[in-house]
Amino acid sequence: MSAVIRPIPPNPRAALDAFDGGDSGHTLDQAAQAAARVAAQFADAVDRDARFPAEALEAMREQRLLGATVPRELGGSGATLAAVASACRILGKACSAAGMVFAMHHIKVASTIAHASAAPWHRAFLEQLARNQWLVASATSEDGTGGNLRKSQCAVEVSGGRFTLRKLAPTISYGAHADVIIATARRDSSAPASEQVLVTLRKEDLALTVRGGWDTLGMRGTCTDSFILDGQGAIEQIFPVPFADIAETSMVPDSHILWSSLWVGIASDAYARAQRYFREQSPNGDSPAGRRIAEALSLLQAMQARIDSALHRRANAHPQRSWSECMADAAQINALKTFVSNSALGVAEHAMMAIGMAAYKNGTPFSLGRHLRDLHAAPLMINNDRIEINTARLILAQRPDHEVSAR
Repeated sequence: MSAVIRPIPPNPRAALDAFDGGDSGHTLDQAAQAAARVAAQFADAVDRDARFPAEALEAMREQRLLGATVPRELGGSGATLAAVASACRILGKACSAAGMVFAMHHIKVASTIAHASAAPWHRAFLEQLARNQWLVASATSEDGTGGNLRKSQCAVEVSGGRFTLRKLAPTISYGAHADVIIATARRDSSAPASEQVLVTLRKEDLALTVRGGWDTLGMRGTCTDSFILDGQGAIEQIFPVPFADIAETSMVPDSHILWSSLWVGIASDAYARAQRYFREQSPNGDSPAGRRIAEALSLLQAMQARIDSALHRRANAHPQRSWSECMADAAQINALKTFVSNSALGVAEHAMMAIGMAAYKNGTPFSLGRHLRDLHAAPLMINNDRIEINTARLILAQRPDHEVSAR
């Protein structure tokens, strides 16, 4: 396969300057809003036909959103995680699938920047990504691992400065539409399942064989098909840092923050529809639906506060944190994911009850079937039960504050 190389806009620096302007979060929001207007036009069709949100992706490319977090010296705009989280919320409010594609793309880009941007090959890769607005997908799930992100069956086979890789992936979101796939594998064929590396594969480095389609309750536009992935490349395409370190310090916390922001966006649109219906049907505010509206608003505020707290804690974490502090951070980020994934679904359910049959029916301005179905995916994306078991272990491992201060 050959890589898709897209032309550089006439003045890419102008686009980057428009992104920044001293307030990258605000201007990234503006770019996301422009893409969201396009995404919203096709959201119902994307869901109905289970098709990739191609129009939304092209709008993201036009707005230079796919390279937003790449450092400015490499041709990106250096957007912060908080700015990307805000953009996820904006896109999720318009189209769940488009927002999820954007979030998952930036999770992998963030890991690349944090752990491989000093390596010459990946530094050049980030420059190409920003220039060409490549879309990055992730292949971390695998047959035979029981859904455990931290185990791999496949292994990197190295010979003469090059590698090969074959992975049986039950899910690769938008894999057929991506320009790049970043995959997990064992370090080599003799390594245990937990000794993993990340490998960056461009289109010309891989072949995908479809094993199964994506006919699901919700999140239909993510096109998360099942594939056999065959990859090859130079050993420089292997991340220089073990996957265990990448997962703990960047990939998992970034995933939970950006997914949570997306889910708040979906829930916000459900709330907005309920609020609009409430105003039209109960101008005096005396409808029983008012309680539901108030409950939904409280949940939205609580979810956003938790996301803001996690972003602040992540941005201000000291690099030399104690082991107990690291445990506390991991427990907090796990709790963020479980709380928001459950609460966002609760907002949509309150909105459904507040609106009634106009929300239950398809094709009305107040329809909420898509929102409810999409949000039912949230507790399943890294299953909440698995996360809560891990959180319990983290809590047991932490020392209470009084024990730490007494030592």
